[in-house]
Amino acid sequence: MNRNIIIFGLVLLSLQGCGKKEGNNKAVSSDETMSCASSLPSRYATTSADDSTIISKEISYEGMVQIPEGEFLMGASDDEGRQDEYPQHKIKLNGFWMDATEVTNAQFKKFVEATGYVTTAEIKPDWEEIKKQLPPNTPRPDESVLVAASLVFTPTNAAVDLNDASKWWKWTTDASWKHPEGPNSTIKGRENYPVVHISWDDANAYAKWARKRLPTEAEWEFACRGGLVDQKYSWGNEDPEKGKPKANIWQGKFPYLNTNQDKFIGAAPVKSFAANKYGLYDMAGNVWEWCSDFYKPDYYKDLQGKVTSNPQGPETSFDPMEPTIPKRVVRGGSFLCNASYCKGYRVTSRMKSSPDTGLNHTGFRCVADLK
Repeated sequence: MNRNIIIFGLVLLSLQGCGKKEGNNKAVSSDETMSCASSLPSRYATTSADDSTIISKEISYEGMVQIPEGEFLMGASDDEGRQDEYPQHKIKLNGFWMDATEVTNAQFKKFVEATGYVTTAEIKPDWEEIKKQLPPNTPRPDESVLVAASLVFTPTNAAVDLNDASKWWKWTTDASWKHPEGPNSTIKGRENYPVVHISWDDANAYAKWARKRLPTEAEWEFACRGGLVDQKYSWGNEDPEKGKPKANIWQGKFPYLNTNQDKFIGAAPVKSFAANKYGLYDMAGNVWEWCSDFYKPDYYKDLQGKVTSNPQGPETSFDPMEPTIPKRVVRGGSFLCNASYCKGYRVTSRMKSSPDTGLNHTGFRCVADLK
């Protein structure tokens, strides 16, 4: 990440969409202190965080599928995984409910209308808070940069250094869930698309309002596998570029040539591709999905050689690439993932981002415990 590009410092970003390359075309896997059970953020426009009216009266299981209890080996077993995907370790999970699709614009709009919630991307950055997570003596940016904005993918015109994500991400004023590509864009007609520009804080607030929660990383991977054992993808082992399109990813040469083989340049409406064996859609590609877990690159080593029941992730976050910035896990890949750069659509692929970061390829889905 080029810290001379001021916005990457401002939003405390670890670009989860496709990480920096690390030999053999592997992306480097690089979290916030609020847990899923803690108080809602204080960014409500019309209600206070302790006002019970901001929580749904009861949970709705409509649009959710039941994931069975079970054991599985979590993590990579082949040579395609990044360093933080090893070692494999045995996990035992209770059954749970999971949204069949990523949360859509229509669903998120109901939440905003019910609560007055204002997303991270719609709020002017607070320099006093930002600098706490930046290296000492980082200069204050110009006020023209400290505006409500978010990061929007912009394809390049030719091949570029894939270690410099600033080449294809643009800090765009007034980009938000309501304006995915910037102020001149709209979600009208895209009600059934996944909501994007969602920070972990935003996703957690929605989940709490819906009386649900964000999935743990273990729950997410188990659900993504759909009952398949030791397969690369949620549909099996066939590469997504072969045969019928299986997920919304980047075909061609990233980040300048997309052949549009899957018929979608950006995000796709949910359910545009076949579900996995558990009835879950877009567990690979489309948009990255937030998990509840903090990120630590060596967390799997702590679970090696034993059976762990319902792991919640590490108690704290640490990313050696950005040690001052807490991170949360994101999973599943996005419409920007490409085999030449980031195979984030593999079932074991892990990425991470700061919880106050939103981009136009990042969303979420929720889970709920069985009663």
